[in-house]
Amino acid sequence: MKIVLCGPPRSGKSCLREGLKQAIRRVPGAPYPYVITACPDGEGSWFQETVNLDPELAAKLKVAYKSKFTPEFVKRVADSVESCELPLTLVDIGGIPSVENEAICASATHAILLAGDLNNLPEWRQFCGKLGLRIVAEIHSNYHGTEDTVPVLGEDSVWKGSVHHLERGELVNERPTVVGLAEILVQMASQEKNN
Repeated sequence: MKIVLCGPPRSGKSCLREGLKQAIRRVPGAPYPYVITACPDGEGSWFQETVNLDPELAAKLKVAYKSKFTPEFVKRVADSVESCELPLTLVDIGGIPSVENEAICASATHAILLAGDLNNLPEWRQFCGKLGLRIVAEIHSNYHGTEDTVPVLGEDSVWKGSVHHLERGELVNERPTVVGLAEILVQMASQEKNN
């Protein structure tokens, strides 16, 4: 499974990615959650941990590593997504449904949509439909909220819920929605492996 984390800028995708990675690692028997950072925004998989330890250093490094999409970057990341054969991969893309993100996600299989404003989801549903990505979950990123709404399976076979206050530097791996999504992804990866 190659699961793309989709949604508008500043919706908390990188925070969710790190929380999911940590939550999946705590699920007994779970495959290792491999992460592909697919946006040249300077927030590699190292970033969240660095923010937790030294926010000032993380900010400096982000500025140093931040760049724009280049054809070489897109090809390198698209090739990484395509060639990855691990059972559970999270692909953290940029917040615009661009041709660059389409190329990067062409070999992905699933998606989780995350947005602070759920009215922004139709363009991401269209993005996923165009690429044949099965949407696993649609999560409201409620920055000012104080609690999660644990995902429930909708009639459309998409898990829907909310996660509160995704903020850099905060541990989110024990939030009910993050734990619930981790368990859902591990179960799906197990089913995929057995098929």
